[in-house]
Amino acid sequence: MNQEYGHEDAVDGDADEAEATRRDAGDAESSRASRGWWDRNADEYQSEHGSFLGDDRFVWGPEGLDEAEAGLLGPAASLKGLAVLEIGAGAAQCSRWLAAQGARPVALDLSHRQLQHALRIGGEVPLVEADAGALPFRDGSFDLACSAYGAVPFVADPVRVFREVRRVLRPGGRWVFSVTHPIRWAFPDEPGPEGLSVAASYFDRTPYVEQDEQGRAVYVEHHRTVGDRVRDVVAGGFRLVDLVEPEWPAWNSQEWGGWSPLRGNLIPGTAIFVCERDD
Repeated sequence: MNQEYGHEDAVDGDADEAEATRRDAGDAESSRASRGWWDRNADEYQSEHGSFLGDDRFVWGPEGLDEAEAGLLGPAASLKGLAVLEIGAGAAQCSRWLAAQGARPVALDLSHRQLQHALRIGGEVPLVEADAGALPFRDGSFDLACSAYGAVPFVADPVRVFREVRRVLRPGGRWVFSVTHPIRWAFPDEPGPEGLSVAASYFDRTPYVEQDEQGRAVYVEHHRTVGDRVRDVVAGGFRLVDLVEPEWPAWNSQEWGGWSPLRGNLIPGTAIFVCERDD
């Protein structure tokens, strides 16, 4: 699914006809909607945001926090030889950076079209098309797992995904993922001043759904509070090591969906959960 920092920027040809609502959406419907949405929108997304993401950078979110500086997976020098699973890899930009550090990454994504962009860019990273809730790997296959805005915000049952990640990690393995900061759900998804006033309850967990004329979901995103995310991490068999809320840097003047310098200097836009397998 790639780093999905707000879907408004990848313009779907059917978006004008889709109805936005808040309603329940289960695992199967959410997965089907995500696969279809990203297959339709991958070209636009990569065209618009490819220069920011780069071909071989590891960027955690719209703020521009780079893994080369953050070291959330560990010091770059320590990655050499490690098997790393990237979930929701999109065009595999993060995996290419990992490979350049000497790691052995595997890039997994639900969207066939996103992985075609990974092939277009090139490199030696293995690509796997699969659902994050049913990882096609043996137990203990990886030393690390990561996801930059991939999969986690778009699944109805994140604990199921976390348990799958735990299963394929070796003892002591680290799992790091970034999502839209939960506080953002209380505000309009707008980059300007209109996005600074609370418009909804932070505690409303009802999924955001865009649906077609037949009521079929074409896009689904699930809201969890910060406390929910922490409990999900623990229920998935992990220990929370750190929760990183990147500040907006002075050099970044880009607006990306609801992310902007104006909002980024006032409220957090991204939450990064650093977890380790709890053995």
